[in-house]
Amino acid sequence: MPETHSTAYDSKIEGNVIFTRFDAALNWVRKNSLWPMPMGLACCAIELMATAASRFDIARFGAEVMRFSPRQCDVMIVAGTVTYKMALAVKRIYEQMPEPKWVIAMGACASTGGMYRSYATLQGIDQLIPVDVYISGCPPRPEALLAGLMKLQEKISTERQAERLPYNNIAHEL
Repeated sequence: MPETHSTAYDSKIEGNVIFTRFDAALNWVRKNSLWPMPMGLACCAIELMATAASRFDIARFGAEVMRFSPRQCDVMIVAGTVTYKMALAVKRIYEQMPEPKWVIAMGACASTGGMYRSYATLQGIDQLIPVDVYISGCPPRPEALLAGLMKLQEKISTERQAERLPYNNIAHEL
């Protein structure tokens, strides 16, 4: 009778070690598990919702967990026209998000005010909060949002994370 081996222990992989930089490992984890905070303010929000549907499947990028609590999110997707009446609420929600956090401006209205050149419309969300990725279109297609998400993942993968750690600041103070 042949011997059966346990799958819990494999002597062929014993001793294999993976070397990487701390930044690379942390960035890999962060870029593959983005939790969006959807700020659907106008028609772009419909395209944002379509991105989560099975046809486009934002889950392929680890961003399917859309939370409506800013304390559980790390990327804000501002989709649509930002009026001055709504601007302070958007800023407050952004400030409640934990670090590190990123922002995607989805659509012409969120990026530049779009076709609305009026006293009631903010001419770009970047006047209020820092934006990492701009997505053009009126409204942009779900494929454009996925491309913007991939751009954000590229940006995250090149960030230096070790400088943000608290123990580095203590060492510089001594």
